[in-house]
Amino acid sequence: MAAGYLEILRARHAARLLTGTLVGRLPNATAAIAVVLFVRAEGGTYSFAGALAAVYGAANAVGQPLLGRLVDLHGQPRVQLPAAIVSGLAMAGFALAGVASPVLAYAAMIVAGLFTPPLEGGLRALWPVVLRRDAQVPTAYALDAVAQEVMFTVGPLLVTACVALWSARVALVVINVIGVLGALSVVVSPPSRAWRSGPREAHWLGALRSPGLLALLGAFLFVGIALGSITVAAVSYADGHGGDGVYGWLMAALGLGALVGGTAYGVRQWPGAPERRLRVLVGLLAVCYLPLMLMPGAVAMVLLTVLAGVFLAPCIACAFIIVDRHAPGGTVTEAFSWLVTTFTVGASVGTGLAGPVVQAGGALWGFAVPGAAGAVSLLVLLATGGVLAAPAGGAVVAPSPENDPNRAVEPRFSSGDRA
Repeated sequence: MAAGYLEILRARHAARLLTGTLVGRLPNATAAIAVVLFVRAEGGTYSFAGALAAVYGAANAVGQPLLGRLVDLHGQPRVQLPAAIVSGLAMAGFALAGVASPVLAYAAMIVAGLFTPPLEGGLRALWPVVLRRDAQVPTAYALDAVAQEVMFTVGPLLVTACVALWSARVALVVINVIGVLGALSVVVSPPSRAWRSGPREAHWLGALRSPGLLALLGAFLFVGIALGSITVAAVSYADGHGGDGVYGWLMAALGLGALVGGTAYGVRQWPGAPERRLRVLVGLLAVCYLPLMLMPGAVAMVLLTVLAGVFLAPCIACAFIIVDRHAPGGTVTEAFSWLVTTFTVGASVGTGLAGPVVQAGGALWGFAVPGAAGAVSLLVLLATGGVLAAPAGGAVVAPSPENDPNRAVEPRFSSGDRA
């Protein structure tokens, strides 16, 4: 099973780019918990901490596609590193100033979120350049999705370890310094310095002028809603079945399921068009959310939560392929950044939606939200099947085995001709 992943990591620069991207994204992955812990340590309220985290998330959602477009226009080093430094300085300023001035605290969150570098989209634009064969790119996308699950598990642990060893202020600064170093490692690499986006048609919509990409984003908004709603429903369930310890196990189980599913998904080449495959994966994702409504004892619930997470990473990895197929020429980083933004916004909407549902109907109805959101995502994919079946007109037509075992001619990865 590990052979395909090892082949990816043996490619020149691949391990460095993957590691640097994950390290560079640590500030973003841990921002919510780091901010909450710092605000509480400074004597602030949970409401204030939550509001700051929400402002950071909103600014991040706005900044990712905008910075992604700048990367496509000007290259990775000229955008990624300055953005990482500005974001890190804003967080460091927040850590030094504390929470005495709410205006300064909110301003710091806006700047830090807005300038978070789009390293995630940048890495996916580099995979076709770094790897020897187009057929390896889907495996790299799956490895990317799996590595994200590891980062979102290890990141909070690193923050809490820093808090335990030093303080919440030090944790906030250290995480952001590490993030800048990760971004630096990526942008000084030869592939990042050499990468150039393809020719692009001047258009104010950028990547969003692709109907197929819009259809995918619409579907993934509801996948994000499903994931965000689970986190709230799980809190309500844990309150009646053991408290915070059970909640921690449920969240870890969700990540473990995604880790297992993504690892298994990436070890083989899948026949058929990725658009059709995504419909199957999203359908399975929605079905696997439904058993959570049984709400058995804690041990059985943890196992059901593992099952609920199994198809998340495969859905994300498959979506990466579709983004690359539908991104208009010269917009690949921006297109990937829009996927990140849409998923993040969806998760925030899911969190906000599940709260009133749980308040009114308890955990049972809370766990009904992810299943319903997954079903709506599938309906969006079914309704837009014709649009998704037609890749972007600017894609280069070349033989590729990714979606046709008979090697029929089809559009190849749009970012594959970029160095």
